[in-house]
Amino acid sequence: MNHLNNIGLDKTKATYLSEKLNELLANYSIFYQNTRGYHWNIKGEKFFELHLKFEELYNELLLKIDNVAERILTLGHRPKHNYADYRVTSKIKESNQVSDGIKAVEEIIASFQITIVLQRELLNLSSDANDEGTSALMSDYIREQEKLVWMYSSFLNR
Repeated sequence: MNHLNNIGLDKTKATYLSEKLNELLANYSIFYQNTRGYHWNIKGEKFFELHLKFEELYNELLLKIDNVAERILTLGHRPKHNYADYRVTSKIKESNQVSDGIKAVEEIIASFQITIVLQRELLNLSSDANDEGTSALMSDYIREQEKLVWMYSSFLNR
């Protein structure tokens, strides 16, 4: 039993899952801040529609950030919490000030593509570790975000 953590998962696998979850946390944190910027700076014809959508999205991202950090803690590890680490780890890069709705939506879709790929990797890793908690979280996130990619792509008529 020495090789199991407090929730009965292999410690080595839980450590690797926590590292990958910290990578997801970094991506979500940059994605969140980018989306706040889109919300604050959006201008133009679709202002009212996109302003509300971006607020809705950053509120959802904030919940996911908290859930991922708490999952890392549940696995017995520490979530990273500073932007210096996030900027190094994240595949999503900080956005420049974006006021164009089309560009913002394109960047949102690109960010979702990054998070979905990472979440699929985490889904496979958590399945291998018999970590139902992380598997369920990733499965839910993938389903939600695939739908959002479809919706934002439809907005762009793509």
